[in-house]
Amino acid sequence: MPHSYTQRGLCTALFMISFPLLAATETKPEEGFVEGSSLEIINRNYYFNRDYRSRGDGLFNGRQQSYREEWAQGFQGFFKSGYTDGAVGIGVDAHALLGIKLDSGRGTSGTGLLPLNSQNEAADDYSAAGGTLKLRAFDTELKVGDLFPVTPVFQYGDSRLLPQSFRGASLQNTSIDGLTLQGGRLHSTRNKASTDHDGELSTEYGGTTYGSASYFGGDYTFAGDGLLSLYHARFDDVWDQTYVRVSKTLRLDDQNALDLGANLYRTRDQGNARAGKIDTDSWSSYARLKTGPHAFMLAYQRIDGDQPFDYLGGGDSIYLANSVFLTDFNSPNERSWQARYDFDFVSVGIPGLSFMTRYIRGSNIDNSKVDPNGAYAYYAALGDGGKHWERDIQVKYVVQSGPAKDLSFTVMQTTHRANSAQADGDINQVRIVTQYPLEVF
Repeated sequence: MPHSYTQRGLCTALFMISFPLLAATETKPEEGFVEGSSLEIINRNYYFNRDYRSRGDGLFNGRQQSYREEWAQGFQGFFKSGYTDGAVGIGVDAHALLGIKLDSGRGTSGTGLLPLNSQNEAADDYSAAGGTLKLRAFDTELKVGDLFPVTPVFQYGDSRLLPQSFRGASLQNTSIDGLTLQGGRLHSTRNKASTDHDGELSTEYGGTTYGSASYFGGDYTFAGDGLLSLYHARFDDVWDQTYVRVSKTLRLDDQNALDLGANLYRTRDQGNARAGKIDTDSWSSYARLKTGPHAFMLAYQRIDGDQPFDYLGGGDSIYLANSVFLTDFNSPNERSWQARYDFDFVSVGIPGLSFMTRYIRGSNIDNSKVDPNGAYAYYAALGDGGKHWERDIQVKYVVQSGPAKDLSFTVMQTTHRANSAQADGDINQVRIVTQYPLEVF
């Protein structure tokens, strides 16, 4: 990988890779611009509370805040057109977002559901809109504008009321059966609780800002239910990050299956190293046994490096097995394991109802070698010997038929406990999310 590469260079590389495939692929009949259009409205109602317990670790905008609680209603509209006829089809995507405060206050704001003013007061409402121009030739699609990328190294965040988005360009090719190649170049973001389309890109834990980011990689499905993924991302003057994943499902019989998988992130500082020296390998592996309505999973995760594993600010580009509701178990040199149980109530006559619980314990945290002057300086003050645990419980119901089909109700409860050498303290958290996706056409 050269020291730097531009959006033009990335797109050129993708076209060069896919050109032999395009030459051998016949043009597939596609629906027209209007006939292929769709409009989806997502109604999301979100209640969130987080109690920081006795340690009072809710440091927020320079002040201690031991409890946060907010309730909001969100509306998301997504329009996707088909493509015009011709060798190169042209289309557009557009979205409009609206968030409305139902309950909040200066004393309990800051859950991330609503934007805040300089007095830490939540806005009564906020909105955003954007669009994308898209071009398609054969099995290659180019998008320019507002994007919602989904990759292990650069993925938009959608864990609050409204989703995060980015501005830039992306390219995707699916010429080979089972193989999806994609890449992109992004230069600004609109975070989840924001109306600003020109927000700076940043890292999640270090808060390091940078001008632009690029990613490239692909996913290959083999033997029916095997998956191999390889991606690389560059956050300019921050890091180069490579991701590898392999997973496979072993079908034991009609009622039993064993899922096996492992993944690895290799992160190294790049260019001017604005977040400081980074030399971290982070990996996880899991085994999940599905037997009838039950599923049992064990997972192990390890961070090898004197910096925490970091990723896209506000995003969801962390595919490690022990990245869960509250904590990522990603502190310097941390080792963690997880035990999880799932139950599907369809077996007792309640289709759409599911239950999940898991327990994760992390230990061996060593912050003693973190640069006290770098982006992760707050870890350096914690010292050695950090350990913590998290317990998650989730109950979800999805309506299976009728006018309210796909309406879902989800309740998530988290308990987290830690000693004084771990970055997250004692926290209790509850989220209640109701979501109704409606396909208008």
